[in-house]
Amino acid sequence: MVPDNKIEAIGSVLKDEKRPLKERFRALFTLRNLGGDTAIAAISQCFDDPSALLKHELAYCLGQMGDVKAIPKLIEVLKDVQQEPMVRHEAGEALGAIGDPSVLTLLREYSKDPVVEVAETCQLAVGRIEWLQSEAKEREKFESDGKFLSVDPTPPSTETSTEKHEIGYVLGQMASDAVVDELAAVVRDEKENEMVRHEAAEALGSVATERAMAVLKDYLGDEARVVRESCEVALDMSEYENSSEFQYADGLVKLEQQQSEKAVLVFRSSLFYLI
Repeated sequence: MVPDNKIEAIGSVLKDEKRPLKERFRALFTLRNLGGDTAIAAISQCFDDPSALLKHELAYCLGQMGDVKAIPKLIEVLKDVQQEPMVRHEAGEALGAIGDPSVLTLLREYSKDPVVEVAETCQLAVGRIEWLQSEAKEREKFESDGKFLSVDPTPPSTETSTEKHEIGYVLGQMASDAVVDELAAVVRDEKENEMVRHEAAEALGSVATERAMAVLKDYLGDEARVVRESCEVALDMSEYENSSEFQYADGLVKLEQQQSEKAVLVFRSSLFYLI
């Protein structure tokens, strides 16, 4: 088990606005992988950051951790109309990912939110939690009477900004050079929703081919902050994919290296004074 002081040190990297965004992202995903109360607290402290992209990923990671202790913060972010739509959207999606039925009433309320991306996401989150509940009931029935269990978890959808965002995510998971042209067209489309362009850029980072990386480099200076930051982080992911690095979420490894280097310096200093 990683001690709390090390988790807090990684949290300090995440919170430090002076550090490169790609370094903060690696710290974030390290915290996600570590999990637990201290990691949740460290992530939750960063929702006042000026980067909408970072806050979007904070919410995503809290959802992926699947811990009900993250729910209060996610509810707070969803309710906060001062947060960017893509951040509130991701908070709603994270609540759906955690899947606790206690948030159903709230999600139904925000399914009518005036911000379309938020409303659509909350509708999908409600559908997911209701599906989880029905699946649990079907599983109980299956286990009691031995019938086959067959449930389609995918609700019907239309190609809204929210759906395009999810399509971009899926294309990135395919990690195939065959989707580069389609993703590049989305990144280049300045009329497209920033949330969709962000997801396309992130997907190109997962593809990590020379063609994909060339597109990302072209848009490092995009006028939209979310897009240029997405390209920066996606390039870091591409470089990781093409390297011999053991893991992307290397915050703990870097922390231990720094502590080891400091210990060596202290040891050398003590030898100097002894001499």
